[in-house]
Amino acid sequence: MSFDGGSFVTQNKVLPGVYVNVSAENKVSSELSERGIAALGLELDWGPSGEVFYLSASDFRKNSQAYFGYGYASEEMKGLRDLFVRAAGCYFYRLNAGEAAANALCTAKYGGVRGNDLSIVVSEAEGAFMVATYLDGQEVDAQAVNSAVELQDNAYVCWKSDAELTASSGLPLSGGTNLTDVGVDAYQEMLDKLEEVRFNVLGCLSTDTAVQQLFTNYTRSQRNASAAKFQTVLYRCDANYEGIISPVNAVRDACWPESSIVYWLCGAEAACAVNATLTNSVYDGEFDVIPLVASSELQAALQGGKIALHKLGEQLRVLEDVNTLLTVGDGQSEDMKFNQTMRVLDQIVTDLSNLFYQKYLGVVLNDSSGRVSLWNDIVSYYRKLEGLHAIESFEASDIAVKQGDNKKAVVISSYLTVINAMSQLYLTVTFA
Repeated sequence: MSFDGGSFVTQNKVLPGVYVNVSAENKVSSELSERGIAALGLELDWGPSGEVFYLSASDFRKNSQAYFGYGYASEEMKGLRDLFVRAAGCYFYRLNAGEAAANALCTAKYGGVRGNDLSIVVSEAEGAFMVATYLDGQEVDAQAVNSAVELQDNAYVCWKSDAELTASSGLPLSGGTNLTDVGVDAYQEMLDKLEEVRFNVLGCLSTDTAVQQLFTNYTRSQRNASAAKFQTVLYRCDANYEGIISPVNAVRDACWPESSIVYWLCGAEAACAVNATLTNSVYDGEFDVIPLVASSELQAALQGGKIALHKLGEQLRVLEDVNTLLTVGDGQSEDMKFNQTMRVLDQIVTDLSNLFYQKYLGVVLNDSSGRVSLWNDIVSYYRKLEGLHAIESFEASDIAVKQGDNKKAVVISSYLTVINAMSQLYLTVTFA
């Protein structure tokens, strides 16, 4: 007779033997989540419509033409290059999909006027057909086939399987259009779909009052009703709210909206570290930004809760990294006017929510040992923030984890001091 064995939950076995539990270590810990993710809705000449799609900075450099219709170095991509100067990635939504261009052989993969710059060249070679797709005269795809049914859709066109292939020096696509009437409904559809993803900063270039109010209400609702802690960049918007960041500088580049500074600021705010600020940051984008010059202009911008770029030597720099909060109410402080403070607070909410969802929810019992475990993780997390100089003077006794009003609830209270970077120097020099 052999000895017994197997796994165990409690030490209650009857037969002699070896009982072994093998499990992977729980890797969920109180880590700080990465920043750098933006979200942006755009009017484009090409690209996916009706869906949110994500590109990293590397994806954009390699595949901008496939997604947006233009090469990375093109003038049309200047705004997105500004965004990705600092952003690590971005969720995009196209607001203005129109009709797709077409010819007898194929239909453009996406709607928009850029499809009108596509053409198809068919040549015969050794009993087969060479079918090439061109964009602005540059070959972007080529396939050797015996008939149209063998053609594989590429990044630019979808083939008509019933088409007849004959030699042609160039069949242009035509009929591609952009939707010109982009209203509040299009932006609302975008915001609804963005609820499925997480990002640090949302951007909107529209100067329409109704659209800006929609974004303000959406930001407030998401920040108050969920753990979706993000800020939104709106051009010259008087929101009086810590969740809205508003640049005041216009750009004077031809064929670009004056609000195009939103591209750079959206990416820069998203990428700014939890222990950092954009105060005095150099504008390292490509637009011809009109700086604020007079001290009265700069003072008015700050007092109005606006981000202003001013010239310091030959460089454009951010005067102060502020948001639009002007009126400090109950439960708020003057420090919440500064985005560095908001980044720390938002990071804490995001990371502790993730910790609870991934490690504790439905797994750890709400008893004294379970709450001690949660307390230890929170203390460890705050120690990391203190080590990054995001908070200071932290004591473990500042954190309390208690049972709530029912057996499933846990209540956490904490006291923190957030650090901000130096921005003012008052110097007194005494001499003899």
